[in-house]
Amino acid sequence: MIVMKPYALFLAVILIISACAPKPKQDLEKLDEYARKQLSVWNRNLTHVIVQDIFPPPVSSRIYMYANVAAYEALQPSDSSFLSLAGQLNGLEKVPQPAPDKEYYLPVSSIIAFATVGKALVFSPDSVDRYEQQYLEEVKSMGIDKHLLNNSIAYGRIVGQHILAWCNDDNYKQTRGMSKHVLSDQLGHWQPTPPDYMPGIEPHWNKIRTIVLDSANQFVPPPPTAFDTLPTSKFYKEAMEVYQAVGGVDNERIKTAQYWDCNPNISFTRGHVMFFEQQLSPGGHWIMIANTATQKANLSPLECAETLALTSVALFDGFIACWDEKYRSDLIRPHTYINKYIDKNWEPVLQTPPFPEHTSGHSVISTAAATLLTAIFGPAFSFTDTAEVPFGREARSFNSFYEASNQAAISRLYGGIHYRPAIEYGVDQGKKVGKYVINNIQTRVGEKWMLEEETYASSE
Repeated sequence: MIVMKPYALFLAVILIISACAPKPKQDLEKLDEYARKQLSVWNRNLTHVIVQDIFPPPVSSRIYMYANVAAYEALQPSDSSFLSLAGQLNGLEKVPQPAPDKEYYLPVSSIIAFATVGKALVFSPDSVDRYEQQYLEEVKSMGIDKHLLNNSIAYGRIVGQHILAWCNDDNYKQTRGMSKHVLSDQLGHWQPTPPDYMPGIEPHWNKIRTIVLDSANQFVPPPPTAFDTLPTSKFYKEAMEVYQAVGGVDNERIKTAQYWDCNPNISFTRGHVMFFEQQLSPGGHWIMIANTATQKANLSPLECAETLALTSVALFDGFIACWDEKYRSDLIRPHTYINKYIDKNWEPVLQTPPFPEHTSGHSVISTAAATLLTAIFGPAFSFTDTAEVPFGREARSFNSFYEASNQAAISRLYGGIHYRPAIEYGVDQGKKVGKYVINNIQTRVGEKWMLEEETYASSE
């Protein structure tokens, strides 16, 4: 028998009591402040990878949407006044909930869910992995409990995998094996444009599952003006407006066109050498604007996730609606028309992207995003857009989201890549998409985002 000395017995009792006593709740104040900005940081991280991997605009919107919905769903259980998007987004089934017998820090789960989805949808998952490892090291440095962190990571992975299972049923993979766009020999139909003469990208994007819209053709815009080559015709005059807008050499208009270019892959040729320059997609630009708004408004992590999820849904559905019309009308671009019927040496300010003209993609998705953000932040929310600063352009300030989206839309005329009807009908199409998204998703108990006459109403 082992006999313990009195002081040793006292020490053993203290250790046993300490081990059995409940652990004090961890002080997460520092981590909470850190978490407030992390979804914004992660959308920038994902943007860097998307730009690096050169995804076309519609595909980029898909990556942003699934990643941001995952981030929202992993964080939503932290506040019972917020609602899951399951059952509201087409095909999204009930999302797994945190285990009641475990403790979590759900802001970490949210980022892990975002990263899990993001790395599965890009060409460079190692880049996302590096961002994730850096993020987790920063979280650990703040003294988070190991079990709390591990639980949170595990739950984030579960949510991420659930969103990926939903993603896999959206018909994207099937469209990868579908036929290329077949060029028409009829006058007025789209033809590949200089300098690369690339085939039309994503001709089957209207077959991708919509997220809130009933179908790709729910909001079909008016058709373009009837093609004509007579100088007295309406179509010829629309082409002349593009020709004169570019020929006027208005420096401010040129700067505006370049600011909203958002062509993910611009090619340059010097002698016999071709090189490329990557930049933001239109959807990426508006994700950055949404980021800016969430930080200016000092939103909570869950409010940030809500805003970015809703914005990315509007962008995604906007691209599907727009691409549905593009390959239906299959309209000739100004570059082709003007070179053939007006001035064979004319060149636009911007490089014409490789898909048909009508409607203007930037007009549609910019207005859809602006409509949604106006519903959340109000019609007079001013902000400074710094999205293009990393690409060598100066920041621009706007008094409202619609001021920004209207400028993005008209920039397509200034850049020489769209006729006016594609812009005006695109704005109208985008507004319908944005309104439908905001009016058909409920993220808060007892409240519903409603946009009527560009205002926000709360229904009790």
